[in-house]
Amino acid sequence: MMPTPRWTLIAWLVSPAMTASCAASLPPSAEPPRLTLPEAATRPCVLGRLPQAPTIADLEVAYIERGARLVACETARTLAVETLTAERALQDRWQRETEARRRPAAWPW
Repeated sequence: MMPTPRWTLIAWLVSPAMTASCAASLPPSAEPPRLTLPEAATRPCVLGRLPQAPTIADLEVAYIERGARLVACETARTLAVETLTAERALQDRWQRETEARRRPAAWPW
């Protein structure tokens, strides 16, 4: 009869314990929260151009229109940044909560 190495006997005891510890960890229950960007934040900014031979009136109108469009573009950019920041905060909170649920209070061994 061939002698059995000691590690094979230990492996029979350790294998079910390792499987049970893997089974105790819970998979994520849901996907992390995602926010949709408002349509104004995804629209590209278009700035007007001067005509081929501009007059003083054309320059004044273009100056006023360009300023208004720059304000609108800056508002849309701010909206996009605020949405992204809020989404990341929600995802961080979701991650902390799911990790707290996964970890048991005390390990049984």
